[in-house]
Amino acid sequence: MSLVDQLKDHMKQAMIAKEKARLGTIRMALAAIKQVEVDTRESLTDDQVIAVLTKMVKQRRDSVTQYEQAGRSELAEVELAEISVLETFLPTPLTTEEVDAIIAETIQAVGASSMADMGKVMGALKGKLQGRADMSAAGAQVRAQLK
Repeated sequence: MSLVDQLKDHMKQAMIAKEKARLGTIRMALAAIKQVEVDTRESLTDDQVIAVLTKMVKQRRDSVTQYEQAGRSELAEVELAEISVLETFLPTPLTTEEVDAIIAETIQAVGASSMADMGKVMGALKGKLQGRADMSAAGAQVRAQLK
């Protein structure tokens, strides 16, 4: 069963259970996925759907930070609730140690030896870490290992 099908099933369950917040979040996710499909004129794979959901989670985390700085905790709570719904459809996140191990393997696999090889390493890591780790944090870990 594809990730989009899972989202649709959960949307139906949320309708039946009258969970308005969950239903709204799932509908928003499906709309974002549909928008990308319309823009690219192709059906998305599960990896591409994960990328869309990951982007949505990142946007909401940024919003939470801004709302908290502005003293709008009620808006931050809405965003946090949306994040928790979206994360149920993402793969389980990797620990820092797991990410370090994957980075070390990838550095050896591509034969990276200096910062000049960082692009090759990040390109190879993208598929392995997509939706399971913060790529900007992974970039910092790659820099640390290549020094």
